[in-house]
Amino acid sequence: MAIFITAEIGINHNGDMDICKNLIDVAADAGCNAVKFQKRDIDEVYTQEFLNSARESPWGTTQRAQKEGLELKQKDYEEIDIYCKKINIEWFASAWDVESLKFLDNF
Repeated sequence: MAIFITAEIGINHNGDMDICKNLIDVAADAGCNAVKFQKRDIDEVYTQEFLNSARESPWGTTQRAQKEGLELKQKDYEEIDIYCKKINIEWFASAWDVESLKFLDNF
């Protein structure tokens, strides 16, 4: 029986690629086989009313600002893909919606 260990990074990178790479490094150093992220289209998974509601965060004063601050962009996922290949660790992401699934199919 083979064991495959995945480190859940989720959104713990706080939208910061330096933190993201550090978390990937820690997972690789710990012997993990893969790292996992989360991908969502915030306009698909949250209501506009919720996104417009108040929330204090480092990114602003609304839920939208906070959610957008945590979401990685296309260039970020491209960088993750290159970085993980370089240090020989697999990566994937859970898709919260159909558009995110289509996006992740590119990788």
